[in-house]
Amino acid sequence: MANFLLSLFTIFTILSHTSSRTITTPSHTTILNISSSLHQAHQILSFKPQNALQQQALTQQHHPTSPSSSFFSVQLHSRETLVNEQHPDYKTLVLARLARDSARVNSLETRLQLALHGVKRSDLFPTQTEVRLEDLSTPVSSGTSQGSGEYFSRVGVGQPAKPFYMVLDTGSDVNWLQCKPCSDCYQQSDPVFDPTSSSSYYPLTCDAQQCQDLEMSACKNGRCEYQVSYGDGSFTVGEYVTETVSFGGSGSVNRVALGCGHDNEGLFVGAAGLLGLGGGPLSLTSQIKAASFSYCLVDRDSGTSSTLEFNSPRPSDSVTAPLLKNRQVNTFYYVELTGFSVGGEMVSIPPDTFAVDQSGVGGVIVDSGTAITRLQTRAYNAVRDAFKRMTQNLRPAEGVALFDTCYDLSSLQSVRVPTVSLHFSGDKIWALPAKNYLIPVDGAGTYCFAFAPTSSSLSIIGNVQQQGTRVSFDLANSVVGFSSNKC
Repeated sequence: MANFLLSLFTIFTILSHTSSRTITTPSHTTILNISSSLHQAHQILSFKPQNALQQQALTQQHHPTSPSSSFFSVQLHSRETLVNEQHPDYKTLVLARLARDSARVNSLETRLQLALHGVKRSDLFPTQTEVRLEDLSTPVSSGTSQGSGEYFSRVGVGQPAKPFYMVLDTGSDVNWLQCKPCSDCYQQSDPVFDPTSSSSYYPLTCDAQQCQDLEMSACKNGRCEYQVSYGDGSFTVGEYVTETVSFGGSGSVNRVALGCGHDNEGLFVGAAGLLGLGGGPLSLTSQIKAASFSYCLVDRDSGTSSTLEFNSPRPSDSVTAPLLKNRQVNTFYYVELTGFSVGGEMVSIPPDTFAVDQSGVGGVIVDSGTAITRLQTRAYNAVRDAFKRMTQNLRPAEGVALFDTCYDLSSLQSVRVPTVSLHFSGDKIWALPAKNYLIPVDGAGTYCFAFAPTSSSLSIIGNVQQQGTRVSFDLANSVVGFSSNKC
């Protein structure tokens, strides 16, 4: 009997040990399709951008609608669908994306530090830079081919409406586009907006509330002038006005405040301007009184598009998390992240790592413009180490740029890897597909773990992790939802 009980105990111990690792359990692992992603990587290098201005011209028959509860939808595109920069190989493209991404993160961190220390933008002087801001779209298209690796929407400005590709940015508030006459304008895909061609162009006075809400403004001949400077040195300066903004064939809204930029420099090459989707009073979402908005970011190496939607219902299968407020910065969308699991095992991370304190330090934001998710160094190390421990069967490779954990998968067609999941309050779990955290960095089969450490207190959920997921911001109920495969 003693030997029988000992045998049972031994079997139970083995089973318990196996279940705790759960590396081979399908629900805790996922398949990375290597051949498919490498094929896509090679295809994007030779992708021929469509003549978007011709094929995606906005319908001119727009009907102004109430900005209270209307549904609007626009296409989102990746950069590659607009401009092909003719990179000689895929690794060069990846390195260019990562350099722009670092500039983006620096921009967000600078904005936060200024707010935390009570420094006004007007105290700063913009500096010139060769780096350029990320882009977005309506349809949402991926913006990698134009340089930033971000996304553009197609919207109409003016009456009659003229179509423009605009960067989609949840990390800023002020909407703006380049305007004639230009004292300094960068190259864009569309003709530069001419205010004299629009019957709805209306300059704002210096005492208008919208002018008062600007971080940086000036008064010239009774008219409001704006300046927006980004932490990476990019800036735009011009007249602050109201205009009609059109959302494809789904309607339009009158008197949306936006900047008409005559001097614009920095990261924005390709796009006509920027749609600010942040939480501040001047953002597009605030001005049209959207109860919610959502986007789905297609794979940056694809030539497909998705949509940016306002006031659409959240998918019923969304993994939800509370949206939090930072009193110091109303632009960013903070989310209550509680932890990570890798291969079904919770990663040991101190509970306060992702919390935002009373002074506004810390926290996690969801950002459309940042590519690679940034985690505080101690959290990143813990997640990375857990992943490395469970992938010892894979051939390691040298690190690339900000990635320190890479693999040589050149001899494989596909591979099963541990699932990386984000955990939110209420036991909500968002399991990422393998292609959202193991990404190719060259055309030869080198893949890297697509997270990065940051010395900042701010963690950022980037768009590589969001790809293929409809991200819904329910502003009325302070909830964000993540729904896979809803592009």
